[in-house]
Amino acid sequence: MVRVGIIGVGKMGLSHLALFNAHRSVEVTGICEPQSFVASAVQSQTGIETYKSYEKLIDKAPLDAVVIATPSATHFDAAMYAIESGLHVFVEKPLSLSAAQSWQMSQAAVQAGVANQVGYHNRFIGTFAEVRRLVRSGAIGEVYHIDGRAFGQVVTKPKSAMTWRSKKSEGGGCLHDYASHVVDLMNWIVGPPQQVLGARLTNIHSVDVEDAVYALFGYAAGFSGQLETNWSDESQRKMSTSVTVYGTHGKVYADRQECQLFLKPGHRFEGYESGWTIKYITELQQPVSFYLRGEEYSAQVDSFVAAAQAGETAPLNSFNSAYETDWTIDLIIKACAKTSRE
Repeated sequence: MVRVGIIGVGKMGLSHLALFNAHRSVEVTGICEPQSFVASAVQSQTGIETYKSYEKLIDKAPLDAVVIATPSATHFDAAMYAIESGLHVFVEKPLSLSAAQSWQMSQAAVQAGVANQVGYHNRFIGTFAEVRRLVRSGAIGEVYHIDGRAFGQVVTKPKSAMTWRSKKSEGGGCLHDYASHVVDLMNWIVGPPQQVLGARLTNIHSVDVEDAVYALFGYAAGFSGQLETNWSDESQRKMSTSVTVYGTHGKVYADRQECQLFLKPGHRFEGYESGWTIKYITELQQPVSFYLRGEEYSAQVDSFVAAAQAGETAPLNSFNSAYETDWTIDLIIKACAKTSRE
């Protein structure tokens, strides 16, 4: 059994508590939650011991691993403390609000020999995994453009009271909290861009953070990329993420539900014929041992638990891959500042 502590039981923390507690190879042995009314409610319902600080949780509870689901600006200190204590660490995205900090965390985890993973769950969705496989297998020929998008209605009106998500120094805004999912997905499929040619961070309802992100990428292989995300899009019922990759032999598109491949006449790949072929998530998603919220969430927990059991320091969505995402985000911020000056 892997003994796990949950740091932070807000929205995502409660989700992780349910997911890890359901895993047959996990025992949740402690919870860190500074708000007394939340901590007492969780303890009364689960019987799991609660602590007011992550230091006390790590120092006193019997642990092999921790899950960090606190505001983004707090990830670095909590993760480093856990790593220095020899614990495996799962961190909700983004890894941090600084590429320099993310690199430091990545190196520390590898040096300590602990499993390390970040909650970029799109990597565990079968349709997106199929896009990556098709692109990297050369099914669409040479890539010349990639397009990543995400829309949803997170912030739909001005708010009088600010939360950590609406503060740039704590949550990072749409760029870190929303666009990071798409950046990570694009990086996973074709690798990080060499440069960000231009970017715009747009305020719609928020004051201290952006609500929409637009960026143009340039890649070392000579192709281009475009990022478009907006968490104030009321036309979407919930977060909708998609990616399209264009190649010399065709193109491939995917969202959460399906993967669509178009191959030009005369081109075939494995079971894909020329023209359009659509495969649905039900055909592509790998089975999981338990289901809560979505297969991808169960799959990423399975991945982390297996890495912790094996002492694997480079699982599918490691700190190092999350560092590449944060490095790309830093490029977007710099490009936006340059665009603003011009």
